[in-house]
Amino acid sequence: MDILDEPDRDADAERTVDFESDETPVLPDQTSDDTERGWGYNSTEDSNDDRLLQDRPPHWG
Repeated sequence: MDILDEPDRDADAERTVDFESDETPVLPDQTSDDTERGWGYNSTEDSNDDRLLQDRPPHWG
């Protein structure tokens, strides 16, 4: 039997899809590359805010 002689059949069209599944989504809402850590930032350790507030000039009030 030749593959071209088989009837046309689309297996994906026949399967059921559960759109209300509680499983983990196939694609996440945010990738790890799109986070501060992915961009090379670490907001807890590398924060300069305290130092900058202490070092501000006196005329800034």
